[in-house]
Amino acid sequence: MDERQALIAFGALSQETRLRLLRLLVVAGPDGIAAGSLAEKVEVSPSNVSFHLKEMERAGLVTARRDARSIVYSVEYDALSGLIRFLMEDCCSGRPEICAPALAAPCCGPGEGSRR
Repeated sequence: MDERQALIAFGALSQETRLRLLRLLVVAGPDGIAAGSLAEKVEVSPSNVSFHLKEMERAGLVTARRDARSIVYSVEYDALSGLIRFLMEDCCSGRPEICAPALAAPCCGPGEGSRR
C-alpha cells in the first residue's frame, strides 16, 4: 500500500458510522452482512448505510455482492492488512522492541471479544 492509498483508506474510516460498520464487518468474517442488517445494527437508515459503505468500497476496504434481493458487504482483508502494514513498516526505526508488543498481541484468538 502506498501513501495515497493509505490516505484514501483513512479518509474513508474517519467517520464514526463507517468505523462502526467496518468493525461489524470484521467480526462477521468473509461471509459478510447484508446492508439492511448493518443498518439495523448501527441504527442508521438504510440509505445512510449504503452511502457510507459505498465510500468504504471506493477506498477498497469492503466489497459488495448481490445475494437475491440483498447487497452483502464484506471486508477486503488484504486491503485492511495492507493498511496495518503501512502503519507498522517504519515504526521500529531499527529498534524492534518498540513494535514487538503490537505485533505479538493476539487479535483473533479464541474467546477474544471486541475491545470497545
